[in-house]
Amino acid sequence: MSAVATAKEPLNIVATVGMVSDAVKAVGGERVETEALIGSGIDPHSYRQTRNDVVKLGRADAIFANGLFLEAQLEELLLKLKTKKPVFFVGEGISKDKRMGSADYQGRYDPHVWMSPELWINAVNATEAALIELDPEGEAYFKKNADEYRKQIEALADYGDTVLATVPEQKRVLVTAHDAFAYLGRDFGMEVVGIQGVSTNSEAGLNRIEELVNLLVEKKIEAVFVESSVSERNVRALVEGAAARGHKVVIGAELFSDAMGDPGTYEGTYVGMIDHNMTSIARALGGKAPERGLNNKLSRGES
Repeated sequence: MSAVATAKEPLNIVATVGMVSDAVKAVGGERVETEALIGSGIDPHSYRQTRNDVVKLGRADAIFANGLFLEAQLEELLLKLKTKKPVFFVGEGISKDKRMGSADYQGRYDPHVWMSPELWINAVNATEAALIELDPEGEAYFKKNADEYRKQIEALADYGDTVLATVPEQKRVLVTAHDAFAYLGRDFGMEVVGIQGVSTNSEAGLNRIEELVNLLVEKKIEAVFVESSVSERNVRALVEGAAARGHKVVIGAELFSDAMGDPGTYEGTYVGMIDHNMTSIARALGGKAPERGLNNKLSRGES
């Protein structure tokens, strides 16, 4: 795909989700203008484009998406647009041997690759390469920005190694609203259990709730987690089900899964969202982590 802009005007880039938009902003700096189509607290699995979105995508110089079927309802449109303009699926910059399978969609992969800082560096690399392709004159600038961003993400991975290792072995079970944390679990040695599957479009039946209540009681799990972009209903049902069995379970924290925090906040950045998740999980499950996280910037502590 040929370059579509020069250094004279910032590239007009539309990203599908906040994690991708954050990477574009961090690497692109002043040479890009970008926004996320799917905002804070909105589930990308089921998101369908509006008329406004179609206009924005049509006007964009380029589109950046996670891919791996995260933006399931947008995929057909994105592939159609790719025949007319540059569309980059940066999550697909992660090699297949490092991806996890999807129980929900045969032949697909778990798209939540940003949950592994180590893997997400590959998406940053793909973002850097795409921006250089679009704006070759900015190559040195993009490389410098990407190097700085990668260092932040590497520090995040080291932080996760440190704080999540403090969770007692018998408590290293992460129960969440949907199965978005498998990569985090694989990286940091935690068992991850989602009420719903990889996609929030999968429904959790009464049998699934009962099965997980049994798990909470048998393993004496004391904390479960809600997510900012998924209904709390099923998690609340677990808490109530455990209580009916005489076992107290609390909601340990609200985690960021498929969307970042509010724009303009630390949690509204990729580093901030993952810092929040790691810190909240460690503290809620009996480990040790600073209340305000890796960079002393968390605004919500354990909540």
